[in-house]
Amino acid sequence: MENKVQIIAEAGVNHNGSIDMAFKLIDIALESGADTVKFQTFIPELTSSKYALKADYQLSHTDSNETLLEMANKLSLPLDDFQRLKTYSEKKGIKFLSTPFDIVSIIYLNELDLDCFKVPSGEITNLPFLREIGRLNKKVIMSTGMAELSEVNDALEILISSGTDKDKITVLHCNTEYPTPMEDVNLRAMHTIRDKLGVAVGCSDHTLGIEVPIAAVAMGATIIEKHITLDHNLPGPDHQASLEPDEFKAMVRAIRNIEKAMGNGVKKPSSSEKKNIPIARKSIIAARLIKKGEVFTGNNITTKRPGNGISPMRWDKVIGAIASKDFMPDELIKI
Repeated sequence: MENKVQIIAEAGVNHNGSIDMAFKLIDIALESGADTVKFQTFIPELTSSKYALKADYQLSHTDSNETLLEMANKLSLPLDDFQRLKTYSEKKGIKFLSTPFDIVSIIYLNELDLDCFKVPSGEITNLPFLREIGRLNKKVIMSTGMAELSEVNDALEILISSGTDKDKITVLHCNTEYPTPMEDVNLRAMHTIRDKLGVAVGCSDHTLGIEVPIAAVAMGATIIEKHITLDHNLPGPDHQASLEPDEFKAMVRAIRNIEKAMGNGVKKPSSSEKKNIPIARKSIIAARLIKKGEVFTGNNITTKRPGNGISPMRWDKVIGAIASKDFMPDELIKI
């Protein structure tokens, strides 16, 4: 399908700092039907100060006594591991992406020859970061959690002025709460971004379940991003708001069905239903015995199935016509 929605399995940091678990996440992303598997590349000391605080959802699912920086160190992988993950992904036949969170990581991932870069929600107000990505003039996927429309527009302008063609940018509507309450999803904002800023749009979803990504596809999302995990019960900040393999498969299956169901927008009978037209529609038929020469009236004709005779839409033209022969009850009228 030319307009196939790109489904990104966000492995993120759900490898818990283990390269072996990262390989398993690639496997399940592929098996679940994702087009792309995406990780997160960062050098903890370049992304968080020792005073940085954890979000509430991180406090709930990690050691509350450790700092954000300490948690990040546990969840990070050495830069060289991302070359291994990219090679493994390509060998398996799934596209590899990783979101950088600092400029050194941007430079490193560019050296891996990635053709697409992800701007995470937290970096949408980071001008130096945006300029570094913008100057690459590669495809960009930008998440917009916590952002107002004006901030999204500012980030777009920085990317474009730094060298990235606007048509290479897809903006993802997103809510940065894990899990996101349904009442805070605000999917219509995806249309606002598309219509006001003139960009392709998608959805990075952090709700529990699969309803929101499916609805987003029906609303025109070109990219869906959703976290994937081996097990909800693993320790770590993102596992609980991620999909397990069977759930991810169900989401992919539903999205592909919705893609098919959206069609081309032309209202006409489908090839599968054409055969039912003469069965389900009605024709003008004799309501009783009609003798040759008799005038057709509302008392001697009616409409019944099958629909392979004169359409009831021609009723007014039949009324007043003269029967050219005898018509038995339920016989199709001909004029």
